[in-house]
Amino acid sequence: MRLALVTCDSLRPEEQDDRPLLAALAQRGVAVTTPAWSDPAVDWSALDAALIRTTWDYAPRLNDFLSWAARAAARTRLWNPLPVIRWNTDKTYLARLGDAGLPLAPTAWVPAGAPARLASILADRGWTRALVKPVVGAGASDCRVVHTPVGTEEEAFFAEALGRVGMMVQPYLDSVESEGEVSIILVDEQPCHGVRKRPVPGDFRVQDEHGASDTPWSPEPEALAICTAVHAAARPWNGDPAPLLVSRVDLLRLPDGRWCLNELEAVEPSLFFRHGPATADRLADALLARLHAGR
Repeated sequence: MRLALVTCDSLRPEEQDDRPLLAALAQRGVAVTTPAWSDPAVDWSALDAALIRTTWDYAPRLNDFLSWAARAAARTRLWNPLPVIRWNTDKTYLARLGDAGLPLAPTAWVPAGAPARLASILADRGWTRALVKPVVGAGASDCRVVHTPVGTEEEAFFAEALGRVGMMVQPYLDSVESEGEVSIILVDEQPCHGVRKRPVPGDFRVQDEHGASDTPWSPEPEALAICTAVHAAARPWNGDPAPLLVSRVDLLRLPDGRWCLNELEAVEPSLFFRHGPATADRLADALLARLHAGR
């Protein structure tokens, strides 16, 4: 069995969270390579399957990434499948999940090129503090917290960003600092383990590269129910009737105490195997089961 765990050519040397998965696959006799998605020399047809893992440089080159995914999917089994990748790489999928009844933070969606002003968006909604982020992005790139009154520098940032990509604006949730963002990692849409990610004091970014910390977390029933609802709601739009092989649901606490969906990560989520090493075995077994079943 020949499998690629697809990565990028700019992966940080200290990124080692996939080691348990590599070990689990090796124990099952799988020959694993770790090619960069952008490497033109890779023969994807020589592989039995390719699992997207750490392609964290795709956002500035989304069209190239989607073109690569289409080529790879035509030559081997690609997980998650191409329709899921196309759907999940643009955060406007969250609007569709919100329309389906999933709990989201209030969001102003601003299409690329729109002549919008942050000051007007915040004033219209009565927000005094907001989080601004692109609909295509990873690792909190081009994310910013703004306050009223909105300054000229913030407006210039927003206008420049809108020249490249659509943006989303949400009221800033203080819980990201006090409680952090929580994540549930799922295999075949079944919860495996949970993680709590906390930013450094005074920051909102919960990614490792920004100094955030992460610890094990036991998901509560409300959070697990959201996971089930998210995947059920996503299925009609993600183009694949089968459960997602691997995914991560990110949640934040709303001011009223409820959880809300922050992201459904179904392309290249960090899986935090360091807090749930058994999940690596579950993922390896699920992947091989699909291959043996021809699914």
